[in-house]
Parts: sequence; structure tokens; C-alpha cells
Amino acid sequence: MSGDRQVSDDAASAESSEIPAEWLAEFEAAARRPLRTRMRYAFIKTYKPVLDDAPYRTFDTMEDYRRWCEENLPDWLGYGRVP
Repeated sequence: MSGDRQVSDDAASAESSEIPAEWLAEFEAAARRPLRTRMRYAFIKTYKPVLDDAPYRTFDTMEDYRRWCEENLPDWLGYGRVP
């Protein structure tokens, strides 16, 4: 059993040597924060053109919604159809 532990410790140390020390320090500091604080900083609000300009939209059919997305949203938002 201790041999298995040694293998996993070696793998962990090999992986951690590939991660910059400053990243590890930031991760460890974040892990010590209370869950409420971590959740508050886990989501970043990003303005999405057109999508965020109205509180809501309704469509009669999924086809209407898809057509609206293709005609109104920038491609980089990822709401276009996949060929």
C-alpha cells in the first residue's frame, strides 16, 4: 500500500514542478479562502453584445431563435449553427 502512495507522491511532485511557483501560491491562497468568497470571485461578468442589451426575448419556435442568433449575434459568441 505504501508503494502506491510513493508512486502518487512522485507523480504529484512531477506535476507540481511543471506549474510555476507563483501559480501554486495563488491557488493555495485561494483554497484557504471561505467558500462564499471563492464563489463570489469564480464568475466574471462579461458584456455580451446584443444578448445583454434586452432583459429578455421570446421566440415562437426554435427555428426563429436560431435565425435571430445567426442574423444578430457576433460569431465569436458561439451561438451559430455548426455545419
